[in-house]
Amino acid sequence: MNKVLFFAHLRDAVGEDFIKMDAAGKTVAQLKELLKEQYDLPRFDTVMTAINEEFCSDDDVIQEGDEIAFIPPVSGG
Repeated sequence: MNKVLFFAHLRDAVGEDFIKMDAAGKTVAQLKELLKEQYDLPRFDTVMTAINEEFCSDDDVIQEGDEIAFIPPVSGG
C-alpha cells in the first residue's frame, strides 16, 4: 500500500490531503495518468513528484510502502 499526498490546488481537486492506494510496480507517469483520469486533476502535467521526500522523474518505479507526493509549481510575489 502507498500513501499519495496532494498539495495546493491538487488537494482541493481531490478533496483530501492524501489517499492510500496500491501503486507498487507502476511508474510515476502511470500513476499520474491514473490519478488524472480518476480525479480530473487540473494542470497535472506541470507538478513535481517526490518519492519518500526525494524528487524523482516520471520514469521512476514506485515500490511497496513508498510515499508519493505531488507538488504543483509555486509562484510568489
